[in-house]
Amino acid sequence: MKLALYLPNFRDKVTVRELEDLTALAEDLDFDSVWTLDRIIVPETSDTQEMQYSFGMIEGFPKGLPVSSRGEFLQGMPLIPWLAAKTSKVRIGMSIIDTPYRAPGVLAAELATIDHLSGGRLNVAVGSGWMPEEFAAASASHLFPKRHKHVRETLEIMQGIWTNDVFEYHGEFADFQRSGFGAKPVQKPHPPIFFSGLKDARRSAARIAKYGLSGWIGIQDSPEDIRRWRTEIQRELAALDTPRSVDDLEISSMIWFVITDQDMDQSPLGKGTNLLVGSQAQITDQLKRYREAGLTMPFLWPPFQDVPVAKTLDDMKRLKEEILPKIEAM
Repeated sequence: MKLALYLPNFRDKVTVRELEDLTALAEDLDFDSVWTLDRIIVPETSDTQEMQYSFGMIEGFPKGLPVSSRGEFLQGMPLIPWLAAKTSKVRIGMSIIDTPYRAPGVLAAELATIDHLSGGRLNVAVGSGWMPEEFAAASASHLFPKRHKHVRETLEIMQGIWTNDVFEYHGEFADFQRSGFGAKPVQKPHPPIFFSGLKDARRSAARIAKYGLSGWIGIQDSPEDIRRWRTEIQRELAALDTPRSVDDLEISSMIWFVITDQDMDQSPLGKGTNLLVGSQAQITDQLKRYREAGLTMPFLWPPFQDVPVAKTLDDMKRLKEEILPKIEAM
């Protein structure tokens, strides 16, 4: 089982030094990857739980974000080239890049440069976004009803730019003549592409088959959720008559992570369950269940508040040095 660190750049208060310490330890502990979070804004209506949709459009979550509109969170995108400069082994990326906030051709060219900055260590994860208020702040309100199609066109444009000397595209969201976009990515044919599919296994399978995607990323998925997603994605892939299999994919999920001194209540509460928040014994048992269910790379997600970075640093060491060996001995 690989380990990924989900940096807490989305917090009411976080410092560059704290992110640097977490990243350095992830590299020292041979984590597979370090990821940032894409959050452009927190609307003031979030503070009063009056947003249009619940967090992530996830059933049971509040209509507000866990960070204040006056919070001093850091943007995820500019942190990716910073991560490239601060590391030498660990893979880097942002989970997930909301494509409607970026021009597809510009995004493709900039990601190719970041792949060079990192020496070929970039992962690219894409999704459609979910918050109308954020679309408005990104001058992209007109894209909200068509956001899933925007992801498809972005995938086609990225792969076209990355694998052709010159490339043209004539779509709904981008329309340009044959052009060169500079350096191609170091990784061939291009960096691994992950898709965040939180609702629809059929959509996930269609994109995996059509675009040769490398991984799937969920959020707060239980072992039962992972097993269900794998089964549903494989069924949809079989219906598409593609050689791709769910076993070809990196199956990941962003999961809150804290090691506690005492056992925690882990009664099922949907996406709000304490999946990897518990005692060392509980987390060991849970990771065993995840491995059996087919989760290949958990994204360890420090909670948004009440857990200092010093505590997360200690938990990362305990996980790598004391818990993971028990998982690998299965």
